[in-house]
Amino acid sequence: MKTREKQAVPNTIFKTRQDNEFVDVSSESIFKDKTVVVFSLPGAFTPTCSSTHLPRYNELAETFKKNGVDEIVCMSVNDAFVMDAWVADQDAENVTLIPDGNGEFTEGMGMLVDKSDLGFGKRSWRYSMLVKNGIIEKMFIEADVPGDPFEVSDADTMLNFINPQAVKPAAISMITKPGCPFCASAKAILKTEGLDYEEIVIGRDASLRSVRAITGSESVPQIFVDGAHIGGAEELEKHLKKSKAA
Repeated sequence: MKTREKQAVPNTIFKTRQDNEFVDVSSESIFKDKTVVVFSLPGAFTPTCSSTHLPRYNELAETFKKNGVDEIVCMSVNDAFVMDAWVADQDAENVTLIPDGNGEFTEGMGMLVDKSDLGFGKRSWRYSMLVKNGIIEKMFIEADVPGDPFEVSDADTMLNFINPQAVKPAAISMITKPGCPFCASAKAILKTEGLDYEEIVIGRDASLRSVRAITGSESVPQIFVDGAHIGGAEELEKHLKKSKAA
């Protein structure tokens, strides 16, 4: 797997779906006069791609934007229907998913590999790259070893290259239940502070037993920030004030 830094991206037409119709999208329209981060992966709905690769780029999209990136593109040798279903399943609205169904772009990048042993056929090797006005400035290519290595093409590595001092958003999760006024208060606090969060709803995503097992309490909301258990809405407000004062 050879780097193509300082070279132009391949000139390709992608068959995408828009408003239930096939729409041709060119490489030029994606990259011209823009700074674009691309990450390419073996396949939609596959474990590492769904659990880590795509979600983290989606999570850090706003931070990338603040650091000069116009668009984040996820590329995979899958058809448009599969990619559209995947982005809906992942709720990854901050990333543009491009189907390289025939593998033409991937082959032009020198990243098309044979995964017939898994029944995948030809797929993309996992890599990421920073592209400015169609020219590749930096590539992070996973090591050419058996399996599906995932060490350098991740979102954090790319963001650290663009700006090592970039401030990343805190990872916030909140356990709630429908109709809870304290949960609404906590959400309002986070919205006012401009903080994104993941909501885990009792009865839909978790049971009351799970909440009790994780937090030792049956009350909601239960809020976690970067792995630390904060508590409810009042504790959240105190935590944010303390963080600002630090």
